[in-house]
Amino acid sequence: MIKFYFLFLGLLINTAAFSQTFTLKSNDLGGQMTANQEFNGFGCTGKNVSPQLSWENAPEGTQSFAITMYDPDAPTGSGWWHWVAFDIPKEIKSLRAGAGNPSTGEVPEGMIQSVTDYGKPGYGGPCPPKGDQPHQYIITIYALKTDKLGLDEKARPALVGFNLNQNMLAKASIVAYYAR
Repeated sequence: MIKFYFLFLGLLINTAAFSQTFTLKSNDLGGQMTANQEFNGFGCTGKNVSPQLSWENAPEGTQSFAITMYDPDAPTGSGWWHWVAFDIPKEIKSLRAGAGNPSTGEVPEGMIQSVTDYGKPGYGGPCPPKGDQPHQYIITIYALKTDKLGLDEKARPALVGFNLNQNMLAKASIVAYYAR
């Protein structure tokens, strides 16, 4: 009976630990991006609205967050960075739809959005070549051990990525697909 009790207690503790993982969610995304998130330019005619995002269960010691959106299927040989945002204060647990546009007023104070592969800061939605296979768009939230990366809106994605990986406590991702 005592063995059963300890086995049950161990199972309960493991279940609680697994249910408290760092998690990224979106009310706007399922498995597919939509014309709402699609880029407006480069031959695409979407609304270019960044999706609503929320996260929970950040690890202890988290001082800030960062968000990236990356397309590994872009026909560039190196993928395509669609969104790079960092220095998101640790008190923030969600972003409204449209927060990727620096002019909407939806950007949390302190959040920096740096240059993407479109050549400017802020969210740039999916715009895969017509007729190409569906591209995957990986949206990742990073929990960081520093409150500031020490970078600005001119920082390139590779430099931001290096700093994210040097300061990361945990990360969580959502993958959505899009084709046109």
